[in-house]
Amino acid sequence: MTLERKFWLFWIGGLVIFALARIPHAPLAIEAVPGGILDHQAAGSAAVVDQIQAAWRDAGLRSTAIFAMCHDLVFIGIYGMGSYWAGRVFMMETARPKLALLGKIIMQAAVVFLITDYVETSLQLVQLLREQGVDWMAATAAIMQPIKIAAWIITFIGTISALIIRRMTS
Repeated sequence: MTLERKFWLFWIGGLVIFALARIPHAPLAIEAVPGGILDHQAAGSAAVVDQIQAAWRDAGLRSTAIFAMCHDLVFIGIYGMGSYWAGRVFMMETARPKLALLGKIIMQAAVVFLITDYVETSLQLVQLLREQGVDWMAATAAIMQPIKIAAWIITFIGTISALIIRRMTS
């Protein structure tokens, strides 16, 4: 499989999985946890994690939360690798230095996204499976959230921009 094909397959596949993630994530946004899984990511302390998990458990959503986080782990890997390969594809455009630079930025952002989102989601899932928050895990997950969001935005907008630039300059 060519690098270009891997990029398209994984990047688009990751976006589809991201869209499908709304299905298990939506029920987690309840009155006690209006932000759903985003509230769990940003909790920052064991006490807040415990409150969120208790609300989900009381609403019969513990299994849904576990499924949603496992779904996220699949998304992270597929989309992250697709973004990394997208960056490599554009980085090899040596005849177009700006496109090559954008490719390098996308590739680096993909690595940051993969690391931060895997750390965040893994720590969330461990706390959920333990049915108990852990301060350092909650704090670390909360620190990872804005970094992974920024990296995701860079990979997404960067890839679309690179595709437009490549199309316009070919």
